[in-house]
Amino acid sequence: MTDVTTPSQTDVMPICGDDYPLTEKQQKLMALARQLGREKFAPRAAQLDRDAQFPFANYDDLRDSGLLALCVPEAHGGQGADYATYAMVSAEIGRYCGATALTFNMHVCTMLWSGLLSEDLDMTPEQRASHRQHQATHFARVVKDGAIYAQPFSEGGAAAAGAQPFGTLAVKVDGGWKINGKKIFASLSDAAHYFGVLCTEKKPDADLSRRDTLYLAIPRTAPGLTVEGDWDPLGMRATVSRNLVFKDVFVPDDAALMPQGLYFQAASRWPHMFMTLSPTYMGIAQAAYDFTVAYLRGEIPGTGPVKRRQFATKQIAVAEMFVKLEQTRNLFLRAIEDAQVDPSKSTRLRAYAAQYTIMENAQDIARLAIRTCGGQSMLKSLPLERLYRDARCGSLMLPWTAELCLDRIGRDALYEPGEKDE
Repeated sequence: MTDVTTPSQTDVMPICGDDYPLTEKQQKLMALARQLGREKFAPRAAQLDRDAQFPFANYDDLRDSGLLALCVPEAHGGQGADYATYAMVSAEIGRYCGATALTFNMHVCTMLWSGLLSEDLDMTPEQRASHRQHQATHFARVVKDGAIYAQPFSEGGAAAAGAQPFGTLAVKVDGGWKINGKKIFASLSDAAHYFGVLCTEKKPDADLSRRDTLYLAIPRTAPGLTVEGDWDPLGMRATVSRNLVFKDVFVPDDAALMPQGLYFQAASRWPHMFMTLSPTYMGIAQAAYDFTVAYLRGEIPGTGPVKRRQFATKQIAVAEMFVKLEQTRNLFLRAIEDAQVDPSKSTRLRAYAAQYTIMENAQDIARLAIRTCGGQSMLKSLPLERLYRDARCGSLMLPWTAELCLDRIGRDALYEPGEKDE
């Protein structure tokens, strides 16, 4: 049965364009993501959105295909994908199911942060040796057991934006840590086997500090951890991002996803680690454009064979969408190529600009798609209204919301480090 939400083209252009240089590994992984997206994820997306139900079957497919281990190093049995490869694969998934791509980000980037990214950071020999042991444990859970990791971030305050210490606190006890606190908008709350929780070490007689941030993997079965709250949002409904409450939750020392203090170093030196939400919305922007072209060409199953492409108003609208899409795509590709430790000022500013552009243009392209396709675009049997609702969520997501990106661009463009006005 052909799903009416999926354009009928047998071959679609890669998210990076059909003339972008890709390695053999990138071609293979992106083709795999497109195949899963077209054949599996897209046909399920409408029902998952309608019911606000987590895409468990999609994760079974990701596990069976090896993509759940996308950023696990090859030496540990994974695909060994780098940052740019992750971003393009995630964007391909986002074309077919935004919620799957967004939650996939939370899982894969836990492996990316603990793996490839951490290799660029300064550690003592003792820290490095301990981290190697912890990495092996986490990677094996994904590769051998098919475990899913989440990355709950938000707490309702300024911590997720990097402006203050996290309110979820960790106290050192014999053999590990005792955790107390709360996370909100915790994607994968109904599905994750482990939650990669950012929390602040509470030291005796010392103020809380962002430098004391810990990154710990807490099993969903840990005593004292509860999942609570309803989930009925505007968009990204299938992420099922409910609240996590931690009450005297014990985790052992080997739960660390990064050594003590390393997250603060990563946040300061590897800013692209916070841009990993944007590929989902790059995929949504592409999906809105793809659907509009197919619809105007009369190629969408279930909508009749009528072609609407001959009208000048439709042609102009598609041209406007294409311009926005190419602006977005090229900034996206440049930014993911740039990702590295200790980037230059212009590279950091470009990352903010890319995040802002992707999040804002995704919703604008979806808006144009609805206007151009007309009344049928309001029907839930077609994907545009879902794409629009999902796209609206992007600019709100911490740590790099649209407002924060503009704030940081303006501030960093006008002030050099250490400068201030008298």
